[in-house]
Amino acid sequence: MHGKVDTYAALRTVLDQIEASTLKIGALLLTGDLADRGDLLAYQRLRDLVEPAAARLGTPVLYGVGNHDSRGPFREGLLGAEPTAEAHDYVHWVGDLRIIMLDTTEPGEHSGFLSTAQLRWLADELATAAPDGTILALHHPPVPSPLAMVNSLLLAEPQNLADVLAGSDVKIVLAGHAHHASAGVLSGVPVWVAGATAYRIRTLGPADRITGLVGGEYTRIDVYPEGAVATAVPIATSEVVYDMTLDEVVQLAADYH
Repeated sequence: MHGKVDTYAALRTVLDQIEASTLKIGALLLTGDLADRGDLLAYQRLRDLVEPAAARLGTPVLYGVGNHDSRGPFREGLLGAEPTAEAHDYVHWVGDLRIIMLDTTEPGEHSGFLSTAQLRWLADELATAAPDGTILALHHPPVPSPLAMVNSLLLAEPQNLADVLAGSDVKIVLAGHAHHASAGVLSGVPVWVAGATAYRIRTLGPADRITGLVGGEYTRIDVYPEGAVATAVPIATSEVVYDMTLDEVVQLAADYH
């Protein structure tokens, strides 16, 4: 990408880090912009990278559509399905936890949109609460960005989504698109805008410019009975400051006193 970023290598590093963590992973969520130009071969290459890692983890991969994606090649290359052009909205269950993926794309546009039919479908689905609650994932953030130039590319009419979420069992809304991590609230529901694995956007700088920087991240989501927590995870490795067991931490704290 731009002669500076090997996005394939970055994603491979992410998968390696997840596998090395030995954590029990419930699902891998890829929330859109999975191929820069919506090319069929790119989707096939992505699937060949992600699916074997998911198989080793014993976890499903949930693919979402972003504004850089093309629905037909997306369906054919990632899902092995007919290359149709309708919105890719679906529900996946991880035990009693419901994950809903919404397609907020408009072909040919970079901003996001949810149709009346999609909002009605979502409302009907949320009318029945899930035993362990719901996670809603989409590509375009329904909350503002600190960057004015990004704000013109977000989900249009987010209040329509807010009206559907009000009083529902949705624990967190997950989005991407912006290439910077940020948090907000929509109708009382936490919203997490995940940073991108490809590169990051400078969030402090001139208001009339947007600057892409080398470096990426992904997000860990932990779900609890009372809610959910999102944690940004950098891709680049760092020098270790300390590495201790819980007993060693307790002893160190005691030594300080």
